[in-house]
Amino acid sequence: MPLKEKRITRQRRIAVLPRDPSRMRIAIFTETFLPKIDGVVSILCQALEHLQERGHQVILFGPPDMPASYAGARCIPTGGPRFPLYPELRMNLPWPRIGRELRRFAPDVVHVVNPAFLGPTGIALARRLRLPLVASCHMDIPTYTRLYVGAWGIPIAWWLFRSVHNIADLNLVPSTAMRDQVRANGYRRVRWWHRGIDTQRFRPELRSMAMRERLSGGAPDQFLALYVGRISREKNVHLLRERVATLPGVRLALVGGGPELAQMQRLFAGTATTFTGFLRGDDVVAAYASADVLVFPSTSETFGLAPLEAMACGLPVIGSMSGGLVDTLRDGENALVYDEDQPGGLAECLQQLRADPELHARLRAGAIAYARGRDWQATMDQLIDYYDLAIRIHRRHHHTSR
Repeated sequence: MPLKEKRITRQRRIAVLPRDPSRMRIAIFTETFLPKIDGVVSILCQALEHLQERGHQVILFGPPDMPASYAGARCIPTGGPRFPLYPELRMNLPWPRIGRELRRFAPDVVHVVNPAFLGPTGIALARRLRLPLVASCHMDIPTYTRLYVGAWGIPIAWWLFRSVHNIADLNLVPSTAMRDQVRANGYRRVRWWHRGIDTQRFRPELRSMAMRERLSGGAPDQFLALYVGRISREKNVHLLRERVATLPGVRLALVGGGPELAQMQRLFAGTATTFTGFLRGDDVVAAYASADVLVFPSTSETFGLAPLEAMACGLPVIGSMSGGLVDTLRDGENALVYDEDQPGGLAECLQQLRADPELHARLRAGAIAYARGRDWQATMDQLIDYYDLAIRIHRRHHHTSR
């Protein structure tokens, strides 16, 4: 048989393999993964753990420095330089090995996470092999484009991302705000993939006086405000200098790293601020549980996992009702909300919370109750249901197009 005919036969064989919905084979393409730590990586780790628990097989294509495996999934590294405008992100390139590994694995469905560099390769291979395709959005496209390219690039960015996403059988977003935003910009077949929290891991009982000493710079009796997340331009960490770090009787702890860490360390020099760098495992949970409030100045969240993690640890949140936070923050119940166009309101909310122990106790109880109603395993079962839906959509489309 000629080589070309062999290749076509192999492609068709992948597309028509009999499928057991309780034992799917899933190929995931992601621009970012461990050892990097951010919300997208946390959600991917949850997904891989849950898929393994449910008996599904996964192969993951990602950045070159990731581990060889995670939660039973084999991780296939790709090569590529760092993206000059955002060095934490690699420009993962389409190596020939990717196609060979994908064909050998013979997935039932392909899931592309935030297609930018590696993602379009996954999309092209899925289309070529006639495989069901899910794409998920995890980035505030207008904000990132404005900050790292310029406002002139926003229409181009929407056109590029819309073009690749609309190839997918199903597009997933992490919040109602993101759902409305991408639909308004022409995305089709969009569904809301909810977010949850592991309350067995994130819990108030891990409060630690030793961690509070560390976070407060040796002043544990002062009011301790915490920020957890990337130290990068789009997170508005600089706003915390005047609104939090200079307030009398208040200590600020910044947990995380990122491209602006050194710049922020210089900016906050001489203030009551502690930089911890990245914290992992029980340390980050203890940081949440040992503080008094989470201050979250970002307005570019497509979901915002840190506020939900903080709530599970009994921490009220101060933030603005923007982006994905609209699905999490409840003003006066689990958070105090200020107008994003008036960032000075952040300091007012903090002073209000500090001066009113009853308000603090009420928000703390509300935060715990809210988080306990957001089960992460249910959200991962929802993802599995979406994989099955994408397979059915794909089959229906190809049946009617013949």
